[in-house]
Amino acid sequence: MARTLIGGGSVVSATGVTPIDVLIDGETISALCSPVRPPRSASPPTASSTRRESTSCPAVSTPTPTWSCRSAVRSASDTFETGTRRGVRRTRPPSSTSPCSATGENVIDSLSTWHGKADGNCAIDYGFHQIIGGVDSESLKAMEYLVDNEGITSFKLFMAYPGVFYSDDGQILQAMQVSARTGSLTMMHAENGPAIDVLVAQALQRGETAPYFHSLTRPVEMEAEATHRAIMLAKVAKAPLYVVHMSAKEAVETVSRARDMGANVFGETCPQYLYFSLEEHLMKPGFEGAAYVCSTPIRSRAEGHQEALWRYLRTNDLSVVATDHCPFCMKDQKDLGVGDFSKIPNGIGGVEHRMDTIYQGVVSGEIGLPRWVELCATTPARMFGLYPQKGVLLPAATPMSSCTTRTRKRRSASTTPIT
Repeated sequence: MARTLIGGGSVVSATGVTPIDVLIDGETISALCSPVRPPRSASPPTASSTRRESTSCPAVSTPTPTWSCRSAVRSASDTFETGTRRGVRRTRPPSSTSPCSATGENVIDSLSTWHGKADGNCAIDYGFHQIIGGVDSESLKAMEYLVDNEGITSFKLFMAYPGVFYSDDGQILQAMQVSARTGSLTMMHAENGPAIDVLVAQALQRGETAPYFHSLTRPVEMEAEATHRAIMLAKVAKAPLYVVHMSAKEAVETVSRARDMGANVFGETCPQYLYFSLEEHLMKPGFEGAAYVCSTPIRSRAEGHQEALWRYLRTNDLSVVATDHCPFCMKDQKDLGVGDFSKIPNGIGGVEHRMDTIYQGVVSGEIGLPRWVELCATTPARMFGLYPQKGVLLPAATPMSSCTTRTRKRRSASTTPIT
């Protein structure tokens, strides 16, 4: 088995930056040691024992990209092969993606379908969240089966997209009760879908069809209200809650208040919400703004959302930066919405550039280097049952990924608050 010594650099962890060398046997870290430089007269490394120079070694984990999944109207342009290659170009992250089970579909069959799409096609290690669209008695049984037999530790629910992925409050409560019982984690897309559908229909009736109306018809109140409702349902169910891809400062304020009261709730945001804005991107001339249509939507910079999200990353009211990577091509996909913004497939890319874009927050002083690793690697690995094999550089961790390796996620300890 080949041995590799990565030396001459520093390991970046959630607790600090340490000059240290990393010895890897095959794909597993075998030792961390004080920096040792070979003498100048040392023999060159052999083929089975190599030394690499390094500047830093963050351990990376990306929790919510979407390979091969679909919006209400189209499949994303990335497959498992192309999407995981995008990630490997920058960081070699393990990935947790979401098998899509829409209303009326069999949950266990959907997971099998996604295994078939992924097997042999991934450039990185991966695991699965499971989307539950339209909770019913069969899907509730399936949740327990997947935790006990398939290593699933998290389930994604939607308060948006009626008729496709939407679950009402009663269905969500039942699913959260299963999560509380099994020790799994509920991931929530928190927007008031039925109310948004009314606002969209009214905008179209007024002839407001440009891409930026996607954001205006999904106002911050719809995200904040749904976030509060999800937190209250999780409190009743005594279940942990993870609110995905948050974009509105009002919604994160709701999470912040709940956490201050001891609630087991966590918030996630994405690079697009930290850098893009309604004014600069969604309102580009013509149809250009369609490239930035995603849900939750890009928010107004004038309202201070981007600045507030960085602040909440510093205070840990936002615990994770993910991607919600779900790209669509402008031609033959996004252009379905020319003349009707509601038909633009919702999604944006991000997995290839997440670490770089969030590192710019380190450069600009928004966050520190250890916090960068904590947000992008350590915390998501802990929350989704991948730690300490992922998310940290320690002996027995596996920073080097194989295209034939499938990460079977262990049951998460996410019912314990992570602060």
